[in-house]
Formats: sequence, structure tokens, C-alpha cells
Amino acid sequence: MAADDVDGTLAAIGPRLRAAREHHGATLTGVSCATGISTSTLSRIETGRRKPTLEVLLQLSKEYGVSLDELAGTAPAPAPAPAAEPRARAPLSFGDDKAVLPLTRYVGGLHAHKHVLPALENPPTRPLQVSHNGYEWLCVLYGRLWLALGDEDLILTAGDVAEFDTRIPHGVANTSPGGPVEYLIMFGPQGERLRPRRPSRPSLGTSTNAS
Repeated sequence: MAADDVDGTLAAIGPRLRAAREHHGATLTGVSCATGISTSTLSRIETGRRKPTLEVLLQLSKEYGVSLDELAGTAPAPAPAPAAEPRARAPLSFGDDKAVLPLTRYVGGLHAHKHVLPALENPPTRPLQVSHNGYEWLCVLYGRLWLALGDEDLILTAGDVAEFDTRIPHGVANTSPGGPVEYLIMFGPQGERLRPRRPSRPSLGTSTNAS
């Protein structure tokens, strides 16, 4: 290693030692007590006013739980992870065995996803409720869904739709006897709502032919 490279490496060790100490959650006084190195020496090393000896570096490396290569900046870069094979998006699993399949790829604005709640062996208790900013539109595709919305309890079946401000405490549970329940969610995190549009209905029995 050339002299310039050595000087550059030693100059960079000070800031790395400080970062390692702060990451370790230690103070200069605490490190001084643990290693026997004076606080003034530690301070001068961290600020680049003093070059550390190998003995000091070994002590600090052990104290901070880092290698000498890491302090010197010569640790080899981690090998890149192998590229994953492209595959279809799989449902996200949750602790209660609920599956969620995202239907939109972008972040922000209205987004949609499909939920599947598995069959239950025992009758469900009233759903745990949560609240947050946004607005939600829910449509049941299959089965029976218990929607606890504030103080109200609604049982929704296939084709039923509910929409509500998600600042109202809400929760859902499967009430289908021995089967799953599937439903779609469209959610606007900033309170965006669906806007129904109805095409104009043409008049029946009219004719454009000349008499």
C-alpha cells in the first residue's frame, strides 16, 4: 500500500471509530473505563488529531464488536444476492391464516386487493376493530362476512357491498359455516371515494327513419 493510501486509511479510521462507538451506544467516558484508554486520547483519535496504534485499534475493535477490516474500510463487499426467478405474485399470508392478494401494483391513491378468510372450527367472536385514515369499499364475493362497524353489526353475503370512512372503528370475521369467505377491498388512503357513473339510457321505441 502506498504512503498516501496509508495516510488516507488512518485519517478515515477516526470517523469510523466514532460511528462504531455511537452505534454501540457508548460514551467516551464509558469506553475509557472499559479499555483504560484516556478520554482525551479517544477524542483525538476520533477527530483525526492522533493516529491510533495497533494495540488501541485491537482494544476498540473488541469493545465495539467490529473487525479491523471494517474500521480500516477494507472489508470485502458482500456478494450480491442471486437474481430471483420471476414468478406470479403470491398471496400474502397473515398470522390468522387470512390471505391477501394485491390487485394493484402502484403505491398511493386508490388501491385494491382480495381477501380470503379461512373456515373456522368454532363460532367467531365479535371482530377486533381498528381505525385509521381513509375510505373503504368492500364487496363480498363468496360466503358470509361479519362486518363490525362502530356499534353496528352487519352480515354481508355474496353481492353485498359496504362503504365507510375507516376512521370509524371496524373489523371483519368469517361467519360461513364450514367454508371460507372471499371479498374485495378498494381503499383510498387519503379518503378517496368511488364515483359511480351511469350511462344515459336511450329512449325506447324511437325511430330515426323519415316518415
